Amino acid sequence: MTQLKKDTDMKTQARFYHAGCPVCISAEQTVAGALDPTRYDVEVIHLGEQKDRVAEAETFGVQSVPALVFDKEVFHINHGADLSALK
Repeated sequence: MTQLKKDTDMKTQARFYHAGCPVCISAEQTVAGALDPTRYDVEVIHLGEQKDRVAEAETFGVQSVPALVFDKEVFHINHGADLSALK
């Protein structure tokens, strides 16, 4: 009997979008920091500093920040700012 081995090198890409506000920073430290680094490759994106990434966030369905995106799902966490305010 042959066992299939899961490829441990394949991490799930996760994007954490925020605006730098206290709500966002707290969520980043709590939520993004809680993700298992052996399973998730987390990219933290500060939309206040990287306004060129706002359109990207919109394509994923992000409507407000802080938000975590992975597995084609958007998880809006609390409410720091509407995405429209960051344009």
